[in-house]
Amino acid sequence: MSSITELATERVKQLTPYLSARRIGGKGHNFLNANEAPKSATFLMKSITLNRYPECQPPEVIEAYADYSGVAEENILVSRGSDESIGLLVRTFCEPGRDAILISTPTYGMYSISADTAGVKTVDVPPADDFQPDVEAIRNTVENNPEKIKVIFICSPNNPTGNVVDDDKLVQILDFTRGRCLVVVDEAYIEFCPEKSKVKLMKDYDHLVITRTLSKAFALAGIRCGFTLADQEVIKLMLKVIDPYPIADPVAQIAVQALSTHGIAIMKERVAELIERRDRFVEEVRKLDYVQEVFYENANYILIRFRDGEGLFKACADKGIILRDFHTKTRLQNCVRVTIGSEEEMNEVLSVFHSIKQ
Repeated sequence: MSSITELATERVKQLTPYLSARRIGGKGHNFLNANEAPKSATFLMKSITLNRYPECQPPEVIEAYADYSGVAEENILVSRGSDESIGLLVRTFCEPGRDAILISTPTYGMYSISADTAGVKTVDVPPADDFQPDVEAIRNTVENNPEKIKVIFICSPNNPTGNVVDDDKLVQILDFTRGRCLVVVDEAYIEFCPEKSKVKLMKDYDHLVITRTLSKAFALAGIRCGFTLADQEVIKLMLKVIDPYPIADPVAQIAVQALSTHGIAIMKERVAELIERRDRFVEEVRKLDYVQEVFYENANYILIRFRDGEGLFKACADKGIILRDFHTKTRLQNCVRVTIGSEEEMNEVLSVFHSIKQ
């Protein structure tokens, strides 16, 4: 071990970094592994203010997202993607070495990575057979776990399975966690099923937190802009922890344009196109005799269980099509996630699928 490595904390030495689509990489031309939109809109930027530090919470961005989401400005925090929001919530509400977060895998990997980085334990309570939260198991864990559960993360639509948490189950969890911990619902993909948002429950539960992003439906993964919707006291506490200048001025400028009436109209048109393309793709995939299961259709991706998922993933990679392989994840043997890309990209995927024999 090098002398530099010896200087690092023991916690960091033991960490395994989150393997994002970019870190995994792959040689290809058709990248459908990161749930990105196939293309973005065009934006204009002014450079006249680039000599100045930006606002910590640019008021024009907060105002624009308040208008879009229907949530009051004082209940919104903007951050570098919803990933930063996840990390802030862990650091704000969990004591290292004493507290824990609760997740239900399979789910988004950054929850546990954020906890690991902060020295906070992750408690994993497996979901029910339909991938809904196991309410009684969560209740038992919250009430009896040696480490105090301070934050529960629920991804809805869930990445990678695509299911949305039932209102009744979420309300049950919110009822027995009141005064005990935060319940965070990650709505990164909610624009693909907006009627299933849980924002409506915020008025009755001050410990319900919603995280959002411009990366997916708004096609702005490259600018790293996300939002936390929460009780004003939660926002005030997070503002104590967030860095002084999290949102670069060009990011703020683009976000305001994306959240304008015109920008939202473009987003909704994009979402409608992607949903139509996703549904056509699923219809064709279901015809393949080696497809064993197609998971929930609520986002801009679809998780598919194949007879031989690893073989299919490799066959696509050999043709320059990079998908996301989940065969090593709990309950997802032979599963591959496919991002819904452009018409040409999806036709190429189907062409390769039809050429595979399993």
